Amino acid sequence: MIKNDLFLKALRGEQVERPPVWMMRQAGRYLPEFMALRDKYDFFTRCQKPELASEITVQPLRRFPLDAAILFSDILVVPQAMGINFEMRESIGPWLETPIRTMEQVQAVSVPDVNESLGYVFEAIEMTLEKLDNDVPLIGFAGSPWTILCYCVEGRGSKAFDIAKSFCFQHPEAAHLLLEKITQTTISYLKRKVEKGVSAVQIFDSWGGMLSPTDYQEFSWKYINRIVEALSEVTQVIVFGKGCWFALEEMALSKASALGVDWTLSPEHARKLVGPNMTLQGNFDPARLHSSPAVIRKMVHEMIDRFGTQRYIANLGHGILPNIPVENAEAFIRAVVDYKKN
Repeated sequence: MIKNDLFLKALRGEQVERPPVWMMRQAGRYLPEFMALRDKYDFFTRCQKPELASEITVQPLRRFPLDAAILFSDILVVPQAMGINFEMRESIGPWLETPIRTMEQVQAVSVPDVNESLGYVFEAIEMTLEKLDNDVPLIGFAGSPWTILCYCVEGRGSKAFDIAKSFCFQHPEAAHLLLEKITQTTISYLKRKVEKGVSAVQIFDSWGGMLSPTDYQEFSWKYINRIVEALSEVTQVIVFGKGCWFALEEMALSKASALGVDWTLSPEHARKLVGPNMTLQGNFDPARLHSSPAVIRKMVHEMIDRFGTQRYIANLGHGILPNIPVENAEAFIRAVVDYKKN
């Protein structure tokens, strides 16, 4: 039995005394103790060594009164498991030496046995659960098939992912085959995470907002929804689509337990789009954590006032930035935890 189940109650739509709080990318780059490990080990080593991944996962829990932990990993471990050899290059980010841009390359991509290719992630879950000792739930995650495709075709990060979009429009058959393979792998991967003990999963569609509403339906949402359908049978599922406010109304008809929203959408509009029976998560602008702790506290309380305390999970509108002062991250978290006292 998890001692602090506030996060799970909010996902289930049960009555809570205050909204739960966690932060996307809370396990990582803004913490001094994370930086110490970063200086010793390269990025994917940190992901692939279970003892390192589990240590990084619990680091923020030692500092802050968070209501959930999220396993330290990366969305690109899935394509790596499929034989797509991503690196993480200094000052560049994700890098694929030979991007996927032909049907022949897509056909060569494997749908792996996740137990063999991603066993290190499942070991990290076991180690992390032991460290957490049932204090808070553990969240597992994966990237959306569209977001993974963007990196696989582009070969690196991009402001617009024009090459990835052009690939989909010029070679739709190849694009859909790649999306299908990513979807199958992701379903197996997330189901295994649940079997290993995570309490919920989140799907990150970081680049869904690059697509028009029509193209989003074809190349992103229908694959996300497949994952939601499969995982909703075994766990709570959160879908976060950055810049995807236009799809929230349809997303709300799915079996997702919660929908994440970024900072470009007002709480009132988000609630209007999804209705009263869907839990929302977000949407504090990560850059706003550069404000003073007093301003952060005031803005967080205003955010909760606008979303409401029920069917709401306080979070950022995207991952925490690496240059955020630790005391400002703490101000955000404690503002939520202390909300009930106001």
